[in-house]
Amino acid sequence: MSSSKTPSIQRVCEIMAQLRAPDGCPWDREQDHQTLRYHAVEEVYELIDAIELEDDHEMREELGDLLLQVIFHCQLASERQAFDFEEVCEQLAAKLIRRHPHVFGDQKVKDVAGVWTQWEAIKKEEKAGTASERHSALDGIPRHLPALHYAEKLAKKARKLPCLKDSLPSQPLPATPEAFAEALLDQVMSAQQQGWSAENLLREALGRREKKWRERELSAES
Repeated sequence: MSSSKTPSIQRVCEIMAQLRAPDGCPWDREQDHQTLRYHAVEEVYELIDAIELEDDHEMREELGDLLLQVIFHCQLASERQAFDFEEVCEQLAAKLIRRHPHVFGDQKVKDVAGVWTQWEAIKKEEKAGTASERHSALDGIPRHLPALHYAEKLAKKARKLPCLKDSLPSQPLPATPEAFAEALLDQVMSAQQQGWSAENLLREALGRREKKWRERELSAES
């Protein structure tokens, strides 16, 4: 592994390697990418808590815990000679420059909306010909997002497609965001009373709706 890291990063990577060594920690030695995958999710939520509390001490600690997940996965990948931390950083730096041609190149954008449009176009070009190629404007949403978060991202993408605009709901909403939140909470509690999981029901509904939207998008393109 490259030694061009800053001393503190180098030290953390060396500690992680020692934890994974034959005489290291039994728990760390048992882990792999699959066993660790949800630990990163938990660390993100703990970081969000610290941010909302505006607690710099907790934020610093939780950022460290999240960084540990990155370094742990990099150590595992390094052991199987796939990639290491240095390569992750190099790829990230290149991607940031490539996706900001209005900062590092001669592209011009008017506003944030222009930045997002450009960003999506660059991402689509990057993924072309790979296993992650974007065949649909609805692609690119992490499948393991909570259902409500997934629904928001899916709806945002759908609203950008002219062929789907007339299929989006337009029912009147409660008068205020607070009233809407209360109505949403009531729906969750009503589902629970019936022995249903609102999360699972929403995820199933999303699957049906997304399938219809993708079919409609494909039909519009043909």
